[in-house]
Amino acid sequence: MEAEANSGSLEDSWAFIQRPGEGCRTVPLAGHVGFDSLPDQLVNKSVSQGFCFNILCVGETGLGKSTLMDTLFNTKFEGEPATHTQPGVQLRSNTYDLQESNVGLKLTIVSTVGFGDQINKEDSYKPIVEFIDAQFEAYLQEELKIRRVLHTYHDSRIHACLYFIAPTGHSLKSLDLVTMKKLDSKVNIIPIIAKSDAISKSELTKFKIKITSELVSNGVQIYQFPTDDESVAEINGTMNAHLPFAVIGSTEELKIGNKMMKARQYPWGTVQVENEAHCDFVKLREMLIRVNMEDLREQTHSRHYELYRRCKLEEMGFKDTDPDSKPFSLQETYEAKRNEFLGELQKKEEEMRQMFVQRVKEKEAELKEAEKELHEKFDRLKKLHQDEKKKLEDKKKSLDDEVNAFKQRKTAAELLQSQGSQAGGSQTLKRDKEKKN
Repeated sequence: MEAEANSGSLEDSWAFIQRPGEGCRTVPLAGHVGFDSLPDQLVNKSVSQGFCFNILCVGETGLGKSTLMDTLFNTKFEGEPATHTQPGVQLRSNTYDLQESNVGLKLTIVSTVGFGDQINKEDSYKPIVEFIDAQFEAYLQEELKIRRVLHTYHDSRIHACLYFIAPTGHSLKSLDLVTMKKLDSKVNIIPIIAKSDAISKSELTKFKIKITSELVSNGVQIYQFPTDDESVAEINGTMNAHLPFAVIGSTEELKIGNKMMKARQYPWGTVQVENEAHCDFVKLREMLIRVNMEDLREQTHSRHYELYRRCKLEEMGFKDTDPDSKPFSLQETYEAKRNEFLGELQKKEEEMRQMFVQRVKEKEAELKEAEKELHEKFDRLKKLHQDEKKKLEDKKKSLDDEVNAFKQRKTAAELLQSQGSQAGGSQTLKRDKEKKN
């Protein structure tokens, strides 16, 4: 009996462990276990740690990027207005600590300064791509450390890119298409029409259709609000049809009726920022902050960062499996890559040595040639000197001969003159004697 009782208890325990529907009876719990509080534990832990969210604002100078950020988070962020005289595109990053109820948010806003202001806009997208890749690389380096501190690491990866489109009413500029095409695999792009009160409603509707058509025809992948979650599937599906959002930003509050509301005052009337009949600002705020902020963070990590990480590790030689479909050893990969680098280093060293030897030989040949030319020049100069010296000696000899001849003639002349004077004197004496006599 005891054996049967023990056997029954073991069977009951096994039935409780096995899955339902496998021919075993299910034993209900006699009391409360408590693992349903796990979500609450995660929420408390997340709230205590706080959250981070990074927004990249891409658009031409003067489209209201800073004003829209101030309006979105109902805060006056510090920053100086950008000018149109920037020599190139620069990215300006500012981080702020915000608090709403008991939830802390470390918000980073990155703005493109000088975007679209240059005459040659061909490489305007490069600083933006390099900045995004630099944030991915910093996170990857932190992951590859032996002692990782990811729980305290400030994640600077861009979670959302608000691409500001000028309200031209015609079509997208080639700069916009090229930039969004370069960014769509690296960041979640949300296109918005800035300062949408600059065009009429009918033009705005046509402009949205034109933008959507051009994005599809050029293969630009923008961020689509997720519809797999039943709780937000309906609202996200509706909002996907409203992209791109036409927004207006303003930090000025005006009294409309009995309420103070953010609005822009014009001579012809007032545009209310939070009035959905005037613009899509409320839709953008709901989709970006209230509904899909966590999905943007998740998409950045699981899609864009994973793509960068996979490409980077493949460049470094890491693989999941070897040619025999066996798990790839990290040590073997490291050794193989190390040997490859050593081989390349030795090859480059040998090439440099050969190049050095070749250059030394060329230099020696040049020096020998220069020495030969110097010797030939010296010989020519020496011969020329000897010829000049010989000419001078001949000329000196000729002059000496002339001087000697001149001296001889002078002596002879002097002798003749003295003889002539003596003869003249004797004749004078003779005549004097004759006179006396």
